[in-house]
Amino acid sequence: MRFEEHHQGAPGIVHGGIVSAALDEACGLLATWHRFPCVTARIFVRYRHPVPIGTELTLRAWVESARGRRIRVRGELLGEAGDPLAEARAGFLHVPLEHFLATPEGRAAGDRWRAWLAEGGAPPLDR
Repeated sequence: MRFEEHHQGAPGIVHGGIVSAALDEACGLLATWHRFPCVTARIFVRYRHPVPIGTELTLRAWVESARGRRIRVRGELLGEAGDPLAEARAGFLHVPLEHFLATPEGRAAGDRWRAWLAEGGAPPLDR
């Protein structure tokens, strides 16, 4: 992945909140693939070095443990040389799908997915 100028906090450096959001997304996607659907319960981010704008970076995540509704995930953001720039320890909770479908936005998203499945077309992520 690559962060660009609009992700800056300080000149040439990615804003820490964006780094945290990227780690949360990587860890959360993995948790959700592990057990669908999940929400972030907590995340701890350690910033080891400034994250530069405009360089190739790697996000990695792995499941440390899963028990009941809880999934523990670790993630890291690596620089071009493979050096760790930021690390995350995160806890996720599996929640019933009905939790999301109880809102108008959740029902609308569910309807879009049902239509997509019926059509056999592209996922509704870009609609």
